[in-house]
Amino acid sequence: MLRLALKFLRSSVNLYSVCFCIIEQLNDAKVNRTKSDLSSTQMQHLTFPPLSRFAVCGGTHGNELTGVYVVREMERKKAAKVGSATVMTVLSNPEAVRVCKRYVETDLNRCFRDAMLSAPLTAISPYEMKRAHELNALLGPKGSPQAVDLLCDIHNTTANMGQCFIFYGFDWIALHIFKYVQSKTSYGPVRAIQCNVPDSESYSLESVAKHGFALEVGPQPNGVVRADIYNMVTETLDLVMDWLEKFNSGITFEGGEVEAFCATEPLDYPRNPTTNEVTAAIHPELQDNDFKVLCAGDPIFQSFNGETVKYKGEETYPFFVNECAYYEKKVAFYLARKISISLPSISVKTD
Repeated sequence: MLRLALKFLRSSVNLYSVCFCIIEQLNDAKVNRTKSDLSSTQMQHLTFPPLSRFAVCGGTHGNELTGVYVVREMERKKAAKVGSATVMTVLSNPEAVRVCKRYVETDLNRCFRDAMLSAPLTAISPYEMKRAHELNALLGPKGSPQAVDLLCDIHNTTANMGQCFIFYGFDWIALHIFKYVQSKTSYGPVRAIQCNVPDSESYSLESVAKHGFALEVGPQPNGVVRADIYNMVTETLDLVMDWLEKFNSGITFEGGEVEAFCATEPLDYPRNPTTNEVTAAIHPELQDNDFKVLCAGDPIFQSFNGETVKYKGEETYPFFVNECAYYEKKVAFYLARKISISLPSISVKTD
């Protein structure tokens, strides 16, 4: 029984790559809808209920320390209100934070699929599975009217990705917040990564809320905190709260176009077919060049005997390049394509 449970949970760790494999197929339909059918939506005006509860989470992965220290500082300052909205701070995975590890038994940020949240807990359920149920009760339940209105889950990456908003589907609230932050930030580029999976298969913490996004920021090594990255995140949170206060006060946010990156597939490192050991590192010309165009013939790996491995596919954009946490997932980096999303104008419902 224990083996079966752990096998199921280990397979869910790979759902990130599965989701990315699904994205291209779904986006072929949805992006066309975004550019055509949604061209009329752009001319429409959509309204949403007030966003009265905002959750800021950190430490979902216990060795990604920016979110840990941001949450602790917000709690120290007792930052509990943004205008009419209540702000909740959550240290998502306290046991992993205590030992400064990504997770204790299994990846917490892959534990929020509907089937996992509805499955009964037992004495042998992994710690993170139990914690996911607790977080779902605190911030959700997922898909219910009681769920928090907006959730930002702060993450770090060892890849040179700057600031990235990662969100599910066409969440107009999350997309407008991204657009606003992108236009106001003083910390370089801000990018969007879109995941299109059915709501029931959305697997990460932000999916528990009515609207949400993961804020992925780097580069930062695991187990340390960098002041520049910390400042970047606190400025972004200030901008999110500024947007939230304006939205709830009745300001209309006009539509427009935003770019997003949709992953098409992961690439693994070259490996020894017998031992499965990695036989090459990311090539110096690719290292730290996340989101820069990659063309056929460009170097991607340098083998330990000095040979260069070149990319053979169509033009694409790599990201999560040499991410430390993805070695266990057998991912050297993801490939992505760009899409353009047309946003409708939005405001708060007043009736």
